[in-house]
Amino acid sequence: MRKSPAARAWTRCAVSGVAAAVALSASLSGCGLPAAAPGNPGRPVAAAAAAGLQGAAGNPAAATAGSRVLNPANGRLEAVVPEVSRTVLLIGDSQSEPVDGWPRLGLAAAGYNVYFCGRGGTGFVSSNGATGNYIDALLRGDWLLPSGTPALIVIQGGGNDAAGAASDRQITANAERLIAELRERYPGTPMAMIGTLARGEAHGGGRRTEVDALLGSVAASHALPFVSVGDWLTRYGLAKDLADTVHMNPVGRQKLGVLLEGRLRDLGLDRKPTADQQPLRASGTRDDGPGQD
Repeated sequence: MRKSPAARAWTRCAVSGVAAAVALSASLSGCGLPAAAPGNPGRPVAAAAAAGLQGAAGNPAAATAGSRVLNPANGRLEAVVPEVSRTVLLIGDSQSEPVDGWPRLGLAAAGYNVYFCGRGGTGFVSSNGATGNYIDALLRGDWLLPSGTPALIVIQGGGNDAAGAASDRQITANAERLIAELRERYPGTPMAMIGTLARGEAHGGGRRTEVDALLGSVAASHALPFVSVGDWLTRYGLAKDLADTVHMNPVGRQKLGVLLEGRLRDLGLDRKPTADQQPLRASGTRDDGPGQD
């Protein structure tokens, strides 16, 4: 009997040994988790996942953080995230994947917990091994969306599509599909987009800057706030903080995080944290090496 996409996703998360509870595996690319392993923030903490729990609009009361629940509305597995109403769902590539990636730093500084879905080397059109592009990964369960209703959805990327020679038509079509799917799954949740980090048109930004502008047009057509970063490396003098041709070193990531926080606040997308709120640095990230976003 052929397994459903949700069942295959569940299998990829299973580690061995227990029928009613399984431990989470890093092999499910980009699973955002409630916490990072002490001393090794790039790897997920193993979490019990109770089989057969039913997910709905909110997290089931019986489900623990890190559990996988079945949403009966769409037949897909979803991840139980603590304080999901304070959490931003961040979909992105290797700019977002590290625990100190600048999109995460900016969003955390703007008041959000961060739940990451994605993987280095992926994008609106680009895939990376078993992890599909953003819309394919979402639909077939390569990574899992959070159960309940997050405070904000942010889609970041485009660099791998630029490097992979994806056409404007392909990028636009898949971005449109992704936005539609997320709006159906999270009706009423605010959504925003972050473009493609680059040097700028007059300083060799090339296709990366073009993709940033294209994504800005897609966002505008859906009335979504958009953070254009297609010239930030040269506008803010950050090319010196590149670790390779496209990724920032730790100092550069911190600087970009501060810039992003300011832009989010300018757009009214910041969330005022409460006294008991701690940033959620999540997900089974890995270093995919230079040259991939």
